[in-house]
Amino acid sequence: MRDFYSVLGVPHTASLAEIRRAYRKKAKLLHPDITHAESDEFRELVQAYETLSDLKARSLFDEAYSFRSASNSTHGHSSFDYRTWLLERGDDESFAKLILFDLTHSREEDAVRTFKNMNMKNANFRLSYWFGHEDFMDYGFILAEELVLRREFYDAVILLDQIMRMEFKYNYFKFFFVEVQDLMRHILRNNIEGFINDELAIDSWERGLDLRFGKKDESFFLLKMADAYDRIGDPHTASICRDESIRIAS
Repeated sequence: MRDFYSVLGVPHTASLAEIRRAYRKKAKLLHPDITHAESDEFRELVQAYETLSDLKARSLFDEAYSFRSASNSTHGHSSFDYRTWLLERGDDESFAKLILFDLTHSREEDAVRTFKNMNMKNANFRLSYWFGHEDFMDYGFILAEELVLRREFYDAVILLDQIMRMEFKYNYFKFFFVEVQDLMRHILRNNIEGFINDELAIDSWERGLDLRFGKKDESFFLLKMADAYDRIGDPHTASICRDESIRIAS
């Protein structure tokens, strides 16, 4: 068995975010839809990713290959503390870079906390403004997954909305875009009603209407919006949403 870190092209100290990004970049070159055949190289890439993205499997692999000491490397002995420097600067660009730094240094909880704080502090805060679109698409999706794990569903919707709109423009994810769509669809169908207040829920479903999910999902979102409008005391708008849902479904 080869060194799976070498297969992915990442160091033994790589974070899960870096492993996921490396896999996507290589898989887009080796994917059977591109090569018209499932090569041994692609199968090995998938095996490497599945091993290193699973905490228990990665631990066993590291032990077998004596990588246990890799995390004790001396890369952190510099007198300059980049993370502290970013925190002290306190501007939007520094906080965006801090989120990326934390995602790539196994500080996912901190990355989620900073992202939520920035969204509350500044309604116009956009990671995409400070990153190139490739960095934003990769690490933005990873951050969205972390938000979902922590049941921060509205923040995940905001981020996934930005990612999907950028995908329509750049076609970056290609074969993996279905993962993004499925995650957003799952949230909108299962993790909005009863999890966040009705005003934010309506905003979430309105975003979903613009994201090309198709008539079945659009009809569902409109019905959910109608129920939410009823709950907040707006039966007129609720009726409009129900009528539009029926029209789309027919």
